[in-house]
Amino acid sequence: MEKNLVSEITNMDEDFAQWYTDIVKKAELAEYSIVKGFVILRPYGYAIWELIQQDLDRRFKECGHENVYFPMLIPESLLQKEKDHVEGFAPEVAWVTHGGNEELSERLCVRPTSETLMCDHWARIIQSYNDLPKLYNQWCSVVRWEKTTRPFLRTREFLWQEGHTIHATKEEAIEETERMLNIYADHCIEVLSIPVIKGKKTEKEKFAGADSTYSIEALMHDGKALQAGTSHYFGDNFAKAFDIKFADKDGTLKYPHETSWGLSTRIVGAIIMSHGDNSGLVLPPKVAPIQVIIIPIAQHKVGVLEKAEELRKRLLKVTRVKMDSTDKSAGWKFSEYEMKGVPIRLEIGPKDISKNQAVLVRRDTREKIVVSLDELETKVLEVLDLIQNNLYEKAKTLRDEKTYVAKTPEEFKEIADTKNGFIKAMWCGDRACEDKIKDEYAITSRNIPFDEERIADTCVCCGKEAKHLVYWGRAY
Repeated sequence: MEKNLVSEITNMDEDFAQWYTDIVKKAELAEYSIVKGFVILRPYGYAIWELIQQDLDRRFKECGHENVYFPMLIPESLLQKEKDHVEGFAPEVAWVTHGGNEELSERLCVRPTSETLMCDHWARIIQSYNDLPKLYNQWCSVVRWEKTTRPFLRTREFLWQEGHTIHATKEEAIEETERMLNIYADHCIEVLSIPVIKGKKTEKEKFAGADSTYSIEALMHDGKALQAGTSHYFGDNFAKAFDIKFADKDGTLKYPHETSWGLSTRIVGAIIMSHGDNSGLVLPPKVAPIQVIIIPIAQHKVGVLEKAEELRKRLLKVTRVKMDSTDKSAGWKFSEYEMKGVPIRLEIGPKDISKNQAVLVRRDTREKIVVSLDELETKVLEVLDLIQNNLYEKAKTLRDEKTYVAKTPEEFKEIADTKNGFIKAMWCGDRACEDKIKDEYAITSRNIPFDEERIADTCVCCGKEAKHLVYWGRAY
């Protein structure tokens, strides 16, 4: 086994939280800033977010959504218009009280989300059914004054997209809410190689001001759940609060129905914790800023750098490729790009050149594959596909292994006390049982899956008749 010449990281099985922090810093994804609770996204980390953004933006626009940009400051009076919404965000709001040296006549909050601004805008521009639907999406940052922070997973400022749509009918809005959740799920599976559970949040866990909230839930390597994306149906709650009305085809005034949905840079944390190992980051090829790193072997010898550059130019037409021709040792370079999670390492040296071949090394399995230079582009693309699929299957296997079934309170307690993972268990629907499970085990409901099973007839907490199957788990 090659010696790791890059600084070692904490073993994930000894201290998962420190392992995560080590990867964030040593793979150069992010760095803590001088402002407490705020982080700096470094070029490599931001490049991953850009690739996520590009894929989602394409999917949104294929559905007819348009990108907009709204102000980052919201007047306090506007925020107060929807009671449940403002109460849900009040503890996390950052306030602006001064402009220059003058105290403002009204406090302005730094947006935690933009529903209120969207509604104020729609109230001004929507008059008729012909003005509907409006399908907006905004790429921006938001601020939520979190007490405990961790890069990507929970920071006081984070990047995200927030979609906001408004429709003539309840049916259209619910269809939109479900459609956007499916887009998030497809993105996670197809691009990030992360399997997810699609479902509906309980009343306790739904978004402040929403009629219903849907989520995709993923399971990390340590058995903790992570909410990877949410989609909300608001009904006409915000429309009534902001007096948004439209003249329908029959001439009557009606309230429209709204949705919102969001996915943030927290998903980068999900990639780290789903696929990473004790050598560092492992990136799915579709979001890897560098898909192939070319390492010239014995690069001081005649013709090696020239051949490596020739291969780089060839691969540049079909992949995101980089060549490292620095004077660091080959072993150091191997460890460095393993830490960064680059899917394929391509080694080319004098012996390889004489045989018209190169060696491909997979980051996920460390398998070495000798390929003819005549077939290089085809083979590289084949291996990238294999890595993408393997990472998904590996993550799905881990999730399935860490998903447990509890049919009785005793089984639930035994699993909760001894294991980390999803617990599938029946629930009566009462908030009191949900609260009790959280208080006793620090476990929350993740969602009620769309594909519900009936694994028992009674609630796993109180023994009364069960209404829903719920995925439970400890969460980030």
